[in-house]
Amino acid sequence: MENYNPEVFIAEEDIKSRIEELARQITQDYQGGELVVLCVLKGAFMFCSDLIKKIDLPVALEFVAVSSYGHGMTSSGEVTWDMDVTGPVEGKDVMIVEDIVDSGLTLYHLKKRLEQRNAKSIKLAALLHKPGKQKFNTKIDYLGFEIEDKFVIGYGLDYAGRYRELPYIGVLNAGQ
Repeated sequence: MENYNPEVFIAEEDIKSRIEELARQITQDYQGGELVVLCVLKGAFMFCSDLIKKIDLPVALEFVAVSSYGHGMTSSGEVTWDMDVTGPVEGKDVMIVEDIVDSGLTLYHLKKRLEQRNAKSIKLAALLHKPGKQKFNTKIDYLGFEIEDKFVIGYGLDYAGRYRELPYIGVLNAGQ
């Protein structure tokens, strides 16, 4: 596999600062309650981990593995489910934690499934949003950063399974 040289797009310090702001808002919004945090694997794992450490509430953690990208740089247009929620969500406040919202296809299907399971409320925390790519109406309640249409990696986001370990978000510059 080729080696790429990702340039820093969003610095590690900026990510940490924004996560602290989001966690304060989430803590305030769910004060006195318990929250089910639903981490969308694999891309959101770093964001979700850092976020729940800063939320000052009881949190139940669930995972789903849903994808529309596979190993490519563009969405396939189809959603595949590799892992579903294992605990009940009926009557509970659920917050989906996603790495990036572009077309909104994955979240459309995920929200629909949670609604069918009678979640009390469903909100979304997303690290990144590409509004120019959005095809499905997806409300983001807690947004880290709005970005232009660039293929980004790092901080959990990957290209063909690589670069998740970067502590920052980078732009993939092939061969440079």
